[in-house]
Amino acid sequence: MTSHPRKDPLHQPGQEFDVPIRVRYFETDGMGVVHHANYLAYFEEARVETLRKLGASYKVMEEEGFFLVITKVELNYKKPALFDDQLIVRLRIERMTTVRIDHGYQILRDGILLVDGKTTLACVDKSGRPRPLPDLLRPTSARQHLGGFETTA
Repeated sequence: MTSHPRKDPLHQPGQEFDVPIRVRYFETDGMGVVHHANYLAYFEEARVETLRKLGASYKVMEEEGFFLVITKVELNYKKPALFDDQLIVRLRIERMTTVRIDHGYQILRDGILLVDGKTTLACVDKSGRPRPLPDLLRPTSARQHLGGFETTA
């Protein structure tokens, strides 16, 4: 895999990544409330932007034959987000194995929790077969470097 300059979040146990998102009009219903499906898009935006902050790119990973697909998702709605709200999507890597990553999320408005959730992503090749995560996403020795993260080889 091509080398990418990056900061390694795996050397900073418990690190969270905040991604700002403004609610756009078309993401809401007739009452100005975010449609429930759009929270999954916000989770995805947080993953893409976090990877970008770390000096990597989904596009490059896919060009190199690594595809991250959602295998599980969980959403818990607490309060609605509204048109033009400025939100923070907080992402945390909760668990990593050789072929998957579990993320946790919080969506906040002015520090108030609106939605929380989790996703599991599996790494697959172009034909959909499981494959190990790219080196870019794995530390040399996960157990040594992850500290507060739970890992499974």
